[in-house]
Amino acid sequence: MSASSPRSPSEPSGLRVEEALGRLEEIVRRLEGEAVPLEEALRLFEEGVRLADAIRKRLEESELRVKKVLEDSEGFRLEDFSP
Repeated sequence: MSASSPRSPSEPSGLRVEEALGRLEEIVRRLEGEAVPLEEALRLFEEGVRLADAIRKRLEESELRVKKVLEDSEGFRLEDFSP
């Protein structure tokens, strides 16, 4: 998907991580703060799950890229970070 093509909520992988996080925050605010009809709440929940999964995958890919760069560099020692 190119940067200029339209993005559908059903295709979260086309969003930048920052955009996906912003949309996910918006969904959480709506579900927490408003009386949302059940069908709409389910739709929002499903979209939120897709976004969260896409964000997780993109962050994992980014972590692998950073590890690769550091492994290819001399003088860096890699340590796993576990929260």
